[in-house]
Amino acid sequence: MEHKGLTGEVITPKDAQYNEARTIYNAMVDKKPALIVKCHDQLDVVNAVHYARKNNMEVSVRGGGHNGAGLAVVDNGLVIDLSNMKEIKIDTVTKTASVGAGCTWGDVDRATHEHGLAVPSGIISTTGVGGLTLGGGHGYLTRKYGLTIDNLLSADVVLANGDFVHASKDKNPDLFWALRGGGGNFGIVTTFKFQLHPVKNVIAGPLFWPLDKLETTLKWYRDWLPQLPDDVYAFYLENAVPPAAPFPEDIQGKKICGLLWCYTGPVDGFEKYIQQARDVAKPLFEFTGEMPYPNLQQMFDELYPPGDQWYWKGDFVREIPDGAIAEHLRFGEVPNLKSGMHLYPVNGAAHKVGKDETAWGKRDANWSMVIAGVDPDPANMGKIKSWARNFWEALHPYSMGGAYINFMMEEGEERIRGSYGDTYGRLAKIKAKYDPENFFHVNQNIKPLNS
Repeated sequence: MEHKGLTGEVITPKDAQYNEARTIYNAMVDKKPALIVKCHDQLDVVNAVHYARKNNMEVSVRGGGHNGAGLAVVDNGLVIDLSNMKEIKIDTVTKTASVGAGCTWGDVDRATHEHGLAVPSGIISTTGVGGLTLGGGHGYLTRKYGLTIDNLLSADVVLANGDFVHASKDKNPDLFWALRGGGGNFGIVTTFKFQLHPVKNVIAGPLFWPLDKLETTLKWYRDWLPQLPDDVYAFYLENAVPPAAPFPEDIQGKKICGLLWCYTGPVDGFEKYIQQARDVAKPLFEFTGEMPYPNLQQMFDELYPPGDQWYWKGDFVREIPDGAIAEHLRFGEVPNLKSGMHLYPVNGAAHKVGKDETAWGKRDANWSMVIAGVDPDPANMGKIKSWARNFWEALHPYSMGGAYINFMMEEGEERIRGSYGDTYGRLAKIKAKYDPENFFHVNQNIKPLNS
């Protein structure tokens, strides 16, 4: 069958590569699109949008395919796959990077690291640039250099009507504001331009405590972390020790709590902070040292390859009162090797951006929490989901009432409104301007407010 008007590589259910092309990171998602078009440039994207409109097809947009809810693919619709759009241009004078929407953060790290530069991103290098950025983006460099969106300078965007526009502080500033945290609601970004920062090596790695030290260490961590200089980043975790090097065999599989560090300050300054962690409780294991920043970014890649079943729940957290810690004690013993709870700091430099400057709805959050149930075996997902849901329901009353949208499954409009808070109304009006028919709705959807 001819698909008139589509350019790029068109894949149908009859093609040998169809199953591979529809497969995404979360193996729990098993959607069957009618068509997949692998775009090579912005014209392919424009043509795909026009084709979908003409044929009244639902559309999803795929970059890295990491979205936990599976919103990169759509049943019986058209997947606009950007994964071949990999061009990266580095300007070492202005310290900026222009990045194609099909890049992963690993692609970006490799390109920028040779110049001693980096942009804040997530914690798994196989994550796509597009989804992480449009949702806000936080990771190891957030306390030092802010969210990913705080370092976005401009974006090239294909709109719902097929128009191709540029968005920045000077051109289409309302669209640029909405793109910085508003998810995939406003168009398909084909190129991102980021501000880069001097990052070559960092001091990083895990420090684990026995699980029976959870109450002591989490009470200490909640007060300690927010007061630290921006050079110090450490997220709190409740996990199991991975069954692999460099972890000693006698602790592999053991349930633990701990920290994962990223320190960007003077090398001789780190010892002070790690000693403070040792003084709170004797570590079961620690493995920190100086390493290239991309090595830290890749630390979880092998533990979490594509093909696992994922179910996650998130919340923004301002404070961690004793009542919340009691729930961590109740649920913090993870049900299997891959599941876990992480508290990612989103303060420091991220707090220096005004709450109205971007669409990120919770500038006063200190942490973005995720509870992730992960298992390669579908037979275990009932148990994993139950643990994640129950843990989240116990902690949710202590949260700020919304989550980082990249840490959400399909949870309904109320959760999305809660995640954006006061910015939701402004987003809905901008949605009405740029996508009045809600053409882009296979996402954490913001419905257009047509006045």
